[in-house]
Amino acid sequence: MMLSAAPATDERGPEERLVQWGLARRELELEPAPDGRQIDQVFVEREEIFPEANPKFFDILHIKTRDQVVRREVLLKPGDAWDGQRALETERNLRRLFFLTVARVVPVKAPDGRVSVLVVTQDKWSLRLSNSFTLIGSLLQYLQLTLVEVNFNGWGQSLSLDTVLRLDTFAVGQRFTERRLFGSRWSFSEAATLVFNRQTGALEGSVGQVIVGYPIITLDQPWGFLIDGAWNVRKRRIFRGASVWQLPYPDESGTETVPFQFDQRELGLDATVTRRFGDAVKVDLSLIAGAYVREYTPMRESNLRQDQATWLKTNYLRRTEDATFVEGIASAFTNDFRAFKNLDAFELSEDYQLGFRVSAGARWAFPSPLTTQQFIEVGGNVRYRFYRWDDLFTVTAAGGARFRPGLPTVNERFAAELTNYSPSFYGGRVVVRLLVDLRWNDLDNRQVLLGGSEGLRGTFAEQFSGRNLVLGNLEYRTRPIAFVLGTFLGFVLFYDVGSAFDTRPNLQHTAGVGLRLLLPYFNSEVIRIDFGVHINNLAPAPGLDRLNATWGQVTDLRPDILDRTLPL
Repeated sequence: MMLSAAPATDERGPEERLVQWGLARRELELEPAPDGRQIDQVFVEREEIFPEANPKFFDILHIKTRDQVVRREVLLKPGDAWDGQRALETERNLRRLFFLTVARVVPVKAPDGRVSVLVVTQDKWSLRLSNSFTLIGSLLQYLQLTLVEVNFNGWGQSLSLDTVLRLDTFAVGQRFTERRLFGSRWSFSEAATLVFNRQTGALEGSVGQVIVGYPIITLDQPWGFLIDGAWNVRKRRIFRGASVWQLPYPDESGTETVPFQFDQRELGLDATVTRRFGDAVKVDLSLIAGAYVREYTPMRESNLRQDQATWLKTNYLRRTEDATFVEGIASAFTNDFRAFKNLDAFELSEDYQLGFRVSAGARWAFPSPLTTQQFIEVGGNVRYRFYRWDDLFTVTAAGGARFRPGLPTVNERFAAELTNYSPSFYGGRVVVRLLVDLRWNDLDNRQVLLGGSEGLRGTFAEQFSGRNLVLGNLEYRTRPIAFVLGTFLGFVLFYDVGSAFDTRPNLQHTAGVGLRLLLPYFNSEVIRIDFGVHINNLAPAPGLDRLNATWGQVTDLRPDILDRTLPL
């Protein structure tokens, strides 16, 4: 059977079509005035991956999400009064389930002046070979292939076999996640990966994590608890383009280099308890206790002299340390959530919290029988987002520092980001992002690599490096065009300006065109393909060197400090 694009006369998006499908299945009508009415019953309708008008071949290989899995996320129960905010929160919780592509909760008419609830969902393809990749020209820098069943037997469990190909290593591992252990609100997750050298086949390390807890998954849940244990023991090589970064060693001849590669050993264990308060403004208070060991040493295979090894550790490797710590974090946010479309994920609903969100915390590391470090780290971030006249504006700022008895302050850091999605016009919208990330006295010697798909499209991969970052991205994104199998296609015009630097920025400019492809039955992120030119240097270069492709929008690239209260 031939597959065709969606009819041009159907202006409804996939969510609206799904609601109409659910109403027709149950022979129900929407209730226009549900507020305050008592709920009679809850109906759940679960659509297969592809609409009924499309071939059902793929659905034969897929077990649809079970009714109980959807119902346990519904926050509206028979006998309750209809609450529009609880309906929206149910939608958000369902959309967080990776195996669902669409989720809507609507009121429908019921006898005796009451109201019923109709929950409609549509599955994503759950048995899948998912992938993540970074392709710069003809250079495949990173490829992750995961054979995963994200909805095992329809129960919402995730089982996966992971493979990761980097320029130097090949990794294979497994992961299991049960977000509702035995039907409760307890969750469990474990993962373990072995890392092999691509050239020799030798085992170079392993990475793993075990998490068990009672996470906060609804806005009115008062308590949460989590235990997290992880390890990361492996060899690391930092690449620029296709080769290991050769660092310029300051010798008399000025010609010596040191390869940026090292042995990494990280072990950590912590426990978190959280108490939530408030209604219009939610307040979370968290107490965390834990310990970690972090060790970074020059790789023996580098055959470095002692002076070279010392220079590498001092100037480029993270600080080796161990610590036993307790920390406290307080955060508050306005309980105002909205769902938007055609921002990053085309016709799929995207959930945003409006108003303010602020958090602050402190970590105290103290000597113990196992550790020696003593310091206090403080950090915080603040975000404000508002929506008016179809314009979505967000500004975020974050900072932190470490204080040590009798020693200078270190690990000082400040980051800020401004993003704006303009009102829709001429079939699309303008997206602007401005970002700055600055460090002082950084014990971890972190480096920013900028170029290619990492924010400056049209330059070579990792072409620029430094400890600080300024970056601006300007895009005109078209509205999506419905394509075969419910996919969506959009186009982008972009301009990037930025610099990775140590002391003063040297701004680089790029511009170009791009394509965005959304496969909603398989993923909620778009595939990003961009072709750009480096305005600072218009020298001829092979066309493929100007092409880069990966998952997600360029605005997804942002410092972790903007989303974390305290550094990892």
